[in-house]
Amino acid sequence: MEVILLERIAKLGQMGDVVRVRDGYARNFLLPAGKALRANKDNRAKFETMKSQLEARNLELKSEAQKVGKKLDGEGFVVLRQASDTGQLYGSVTARDLAAVVGEGGFTVSRSQIELNTPIKTIGLHKVPIALHPDVEATIMVSVARNAEEAERIGRGEDVIARRDEADEPAELAAEVFFEPEAAPPDEDQETEEQQAEEPEADKSPPQDVASDSKDLA
Repeated sequence: MEVILLERIAKLGQMGDVVRVRDGYARNFLLPAGKALRANKDNRAKFETMKSQLEARNLELKSEAQKVGKKLDGEGFVVLRQASDTGQLYGSVTARDLAAVVGEGGFTVSRSQIELNTPIKTIGLHKVPIALHPDVEATIMVSVARNAEEAERIGRGEDVIARRDEADEPAELAAEVFFEPEAAPPDEDQETEEQQAEEPEADKSPPQDVASDSKDLA
């Protein structure tokens, strides 16, 4: 479907541009959101009459977005989630979740303004851009953690996963020292054979007859 853009849309075009988009994208987003008109003869004429109004409205929205951006840019937010010892979340943090968290902080943004390419799936500090206006962007810092204390450590720049691994290392070394398997006792049969091999052999020559030697002397 061809549409006339009523405002600049990133990666699509500037205000007044006629662009071709997917039908579903036009029907589900651009047209109902008032961001575009179907590109037909009547709407082309309509756009020319409302162009100055659209430009004035765009400047007003841009000014408001810049004011919000100054306050929002660099702000930190905390999202608590359950995760494994390796930091992998049992689930994920989506744009909808972030829109709710930012809203609780006193800022009104929609999930479509949060430019999160893929959901967050690990604990840590994440930079998330927010498009407040086609020409205005702010970046928030999101600390995803298992608890409030861990979130504070993440906010200070600590690597909570590395610290956990280092803490486990001494325990593993200690286990190697104190749980070293004992040497197996020597086999009794083998020990007896070795003792017999070390003992000198008894003199097996027959005993001399002392009485017969005495008669010969007489």
